Amino acid sequence: MTDDHGQWASGAYGNSEIQTPVMDWMADTGIRLDHAFCPIPVCSPARASFWTGRIPSAHGIHDWIAEPDRREELPTIEGQKTLAVYLKEAGYRTGLVGKWHCGSCWRRQAGFDTWFTSALGTRAIAGKQAYYENETVVEFHGHQHEILTDRVVRFLRDGEREANGERDPFFLFVGYTNTHTPHKGEPEPIVSRYRGSAFPDIPREPFSEVHGHARIAPFDPGEEGRREQMAQYYAAVDVIDRQLARIVSELESSGELEHTLIIYTSDHGHMNGHHGLHTKGNATIPGNFLEESIHVPLLVRWPGRLPAGRVVEQPVDHCDLFASLLDVAGLDPVTAAAEVNSPGRSCLPLLRGDPGDWRREQICEYANARMIRTPRYKLIRRYPGMKAHWPDAFFNLGEDPRETENRIADSRYRDILAELDAHMEAHFARFGDPERAGINLEALTWHNAFSPWVVMPGENDHRQ
Repeated sequence: MTDDHGQWASGAYGNSEIQTPVMDWMADTGIRLDHAFCPIPVCSPARASFWTGRIPSAHGIHDWIAEPDRREELPTIEGQKTLAVYLKEAGYRTGLVGKWHCGSCWRRQAGFDTWFTSALGTRAIAGKQAYYENETVVEFHGHQHEILTDRVVRFLRDGEREANGERDPFFLFVGYTNTHTPHKGEPEPIVSRYRGSAFPDIPREPFSEVHGHARIAPFDPGEEGRREQMAQYYAAVDVIDRQLARIVSELESSGELEHTLIIYTSDHGHMNGHHGLHTKGNATIPGNFLEESIHVPLLVRWPGRLPAGRVVEQPVDHCDLFASLLDVAGLDPVTAAAEVNSPGRSCLPLLRGDPGDWRREQICEYANARMIRTPRYKLIRRYPGMKAHWPDAFFNLGEDPRETENRIADSRYRDILAELDAHMEAHFARFGDPERAGINLEALTWHNAFSPWVVMPGENDHRQ
C-alpha cells in the first residue's frame, strides 16, 4: 500500500509515460480493478479502515495524524481488532515494513511479529534517518525505499520451512511513501528520464469553485517548477515499481511466487494539476471527493486461484480488502465483519467472475461531509459546522465526468437525491458509531496548508 499514488499514474491504468513493468505485469497476469476506492481521501483514516475493516465514523480517526510531533494525545486504533491480529491468530507470520500512520508507530502493534517503520514521519527520505525496528530506534543512511526493500527481503528469507520443504504462511504489509509530497529527492538517473515528458495524461484544468471549495494548496509553482514536481512524481512511481521487481524476484528465486497472493494498492488517490489542484482530499477546504482523490490503483495477482487479465468494474474499497484477506486466510469474513461491524465483503467471488448481488455504489466520508457515488451520480452532503459556509453538491457523472456543474438544485433529480440520501443514511446508521461519527465534528480550521486540525466536541477532543 503506497501513499498518494493516484490510480491514473501507472502504465497498468493507461498512463503513456510512466514506466511500470511490474504493475503492468500484475494487471496482465492478474486482475485490475478500475473502480477501487478509499473510504476517505486522506492517509491515516484510510489506512485505519484497511486494518480494522471499519469506516472512519466507527474507528474514530478522521484526518491524518501528525506523527511524530505529538504522542499520547493523538488518536489511534490500538485496542481495535485488526487484520494483523486475525491473521496472527490464524497461524500466519506477520510483518509490517514501511508506513503505518494509524497512531503509536513507536510501539509494535498487536498482531505483528515484525515491525519496521519510519521514526521521522511520512515522507520519503534520503540520507541519515531513524526507524523503529520493533521498539528499538535504529539508524540507516540511504534512500528509504531501498532500506525498506532490504527489510522486505530479510522478512521473506527468515521464514522457516517445514520438513516437506514448505514455507510457513506469512502476511507482509509493505508501505512505500515515495509518491507523497514534497516530490523531490528521487534518484537523479530516474528523474532525468521524465524531465522531458509532455505529461499528456494530466488535464490542464483551472481551479473551479463549483464544489464550493477554497483551494488551500494552489498548484502554481510556475511552469519550470511544475514540470520538476511532475518529473519527481513520475520517478517516484517508477522507483516503487523497481522495488516491486526486487520483491517479485525474491519470491521467484525462493519458489514462492506462484504460491503467493500479491496485492498492490494505495491509501487514497492524488491530483497533480487535475481540477487545478495538488494532493488529495485535503487539497481544499472543505475536503473534496473528486474522482482522482477517491480512486486508488488495485492490482491483484494469485496464480491458479484467480484468473489472469480480468478487469473488474464494480466498486471495491479498503473495507472489502479487509474481508477479502480474511477469506484468503481461510477465516469467515462474514463472521469477522459482524464482530467488528464492518461493511466490507470478500471480493473473491467477484474477482472470479461471480458478481452476485455486489453493490453498485461507493460511500465515503471526510470529517463531517459524506458522499455516495454510483456509476452515474455523485451526491455530497455537508453537516453542522460546514453547511452554512459550503454547499452540498450533486453531479451527473454520466454527462459531466469532470464534475463541472453542481446540479443539487435541479428539480429533475429530486427522486434520485431522495434515494441516494436514504441509502447513505442507512449505511452510517448501520456501520457508524455515534461516539466516533464524523458528522459530530462541528469546527474545522487549518493550522497551515498541510496540517488540518479537526476539533471534536465533548470531553474526548482530538486535534489531528
